[in-house]
Amino acid sequence: MSENPIKHTKVLIIGSGPAGYTAAVYAARAMLSPVLVYGSEPGGQLNTTTNVENYPGFSDVIQGPWLMDQMRDQAKVVGTEMIEDHISSVNLKSTPFEAIGDSGQKYTADSIIISTGAQARWLNLESEQTFRGYGVSACATCDGFFFKEKVVAVVGGGNAAVEEAMFLTKFASKVKLIHRRDTLRAEKLLQKKLMANKKIEIIWDSAVEEVIGDNEPKNVKGIKVKNLKTNKIEKIKIDGLFIAIGHDPATALFKEQLNMDKEGYLLTKPDSTETNIPGVYAAGDVKDKTFRQAVTAAGMGCMAALEAEKFLSH
Repeated sequence: MSENPIKHTKVLIIGSGPAGYTAAVYAARAMLSPVLVYGSEPGGQLNTTTNVENYPGFSDVIQGPWLMDQMRDQAKVVGTEMIEDHISSVNLKSTPFEAIGDSGQKYTADSIIISTGAQARWLNLESEQTFRGYGVSACATCDGFFFKEKVVAVVGGGNAAVEEAMFLTKFASKVKLIHRRDTLRAEKLLQKKLMANKKIEIIWDSAVEEVIGDNEPKNVKGIKVKNLKTNKIEKIKIDGLFIAIGHDPATALFKEQLNMDKEGYLLTKPDSTETNIPGVYAAGDVKDKTFRQAVTAAGMGCMAALEAEKFLSH
């Protein structure tokens, strides 16, 4: 381990993406000279999102990675120091707060903004990853619009899957909901609405085995689905596949120190980004399992920076 001098900052931002970058812009403009530490996937989930049509301010379709580059550059220009390192442990029990990176670098901070995000759970099929962003998506509200009058499938059986399936009926001509079991986990009221929707067909006791499609241009043509009771495999023609089997927030680092819900999302005070430790804030998908949009993450990043600024001024 190299003996790097300890790096101290008033505001340490852990994680990039809309929340982290926006927090950095606001903290830097408040003359707090923030340090933002980003890991191996700067930009987070937006880096795997191709077309973005719902971020305010752009009448033309923009690309997720481009939007993240712009936010990063903006944060840099106004005075954020960016460091590529992976924070492997934190100590929030005493002040200043401490964080240690894989590089061996020790960071101390008067306040911390956590924007480590979440990852969609995938089926982990090679073919699924091949077509990710080309007809395979984990966000119906982001990508449903591209499937007007087309046939799509949703994988999952919880609230998210049922909500995504119903949302997709606004655009798609047919939605097939594929679930491993013979009953759904979703709330009864949601199930009732789902069953009443003529556009939705449920395929029970089944799992997706493979995504089929063309390579030039890349697009999804269908899926191979296996019935888990009979082991029979059938091909189903679809134009898009939505995976809705949940998200995992990147919060393992904060276990035993910050309050979280049973799924691991950080809990914050009402109308605030403050965690159970004053001076420690959480913004974006690391605490939000309801909206999960770039614009709401950015909004929370702004809130966190303003709250940190107020905290530091006292």
